[in-house]
Amino acid sequence: MSLSIAIVGLPNVGKSTLFNALTKKQVEAANYPFCTIDPNVGVVRVPDERLEKLAEMSKSKKVVLTTIEFVDIAGLVKGAHQGEGLGNKFLANIRECDAICEVVRNFEDDNIIHVNNKVNPEDDRETIATELIMADLETIEKRLAKTGKEAKSGNKEAIALNAVLEKLKTEMDKGFAARDVLFSDEEKELIKPLNLLTIKPIMYVVNGTETPGASFSPKQNILILNIKLEEEIAGLDESEQAEYIRELGLDQSGLDKLITEAYKLLGLMTFITTGQEETKAWTVPIGARAPQAAGVIHTDFEKGFIRAEVINWEKLLSAGSEARARELGVLRTEGKGYVMQDGDVCHFLFN
Repeated sequence: MSLSIAIVGLPNVGKSTLFNALTKKQVEAANYPFCTIDPNVGVVRVPDERLEKLAEMSKSKKVVLTTIEFVDIAGLVKGAHQGEGLGNKFLANIRECDAICEVVRNFEDDNIIHVNNKVNPEDDRETIATELIMADLETIEKRLAKTGKEAKSGNKEAIALNAVLEKLKTEMDKGFAARDVLFSDEEKELIKPLNLLTIKPIMYVVNGTETPGASFSPKQNILILNIKLEEEIAGLDESEQAEYIRELGLDQSGLDKLITEAYKLLGLMTFITTGQEETKAWTVPIGARAPQAAGVIHTDFEKGFIRAEVINWEKLLSAGSEARARELGVLRTEGKGYVMQDGDVCHFLFN
């Protein structure tokens, strides 16, 4: 399951520095707008302490973490939806991603210019939000022009889509993002092919040390990060990283928190397989059923699914082995209707 998160924001807010820290790829982070022209892509492992513990129990030869993809998008500016700063190209790059991580600047540094010549995270957020909404409105209006004609001819699908688009346009004209508009499941399916920018889940990384102003609602996914410090930590070897993080009085790095939150933002969870060959994390959407999870390992597992042997990872560790867990009666047998839970350790039986 390959899913990606677009790192977006105004120029010189710390996007490429964050990307460097995340991927340890040396993407240029120069002190001028639009230094990033093509999107840079990095695959990042999702930290999961459960795997090391299970691997030790199983005496596994290797540990395989799950991954997500981050895409470093060049800085957007006011007027991006009209092509300012090569904005249309960059908006298209965002459209190809599954979620958005928006970086806003909340630090002062005379050596790093701000595109608007002032540091105001709330204004920065408003600028990006407006550009994405305006881009979506253009998409909606183009589709309305087409469905309006089809609806007049009596096409039922066009009539239904037209009604949803009119509802969406009304709310977005007021400044609401598509994700803030309430839709039924049927309506969501109708607008899915539009691949709207503002319907994608979003999280905010505030680059600084303080919480921004009131426009950042507590309901939003917000993470305060000193991105330059995180880049320094990421540049150390693993043992030095762990020591430095402890010295800072933290239990994990800010980057680890970001990766974990980004993974959740995508609506994903992890189940695990463990044995002598390997202990491995597998990614499924929240709400996935057992056959669907089996299919992530191999399509034949889903087609021929019979049942799954399932145990929570902590219960397995407590038992000490799969055999002991079976003796204790804590290893369950689940059928096709079982909804997977994060941290399930599974063994699938199929024909």
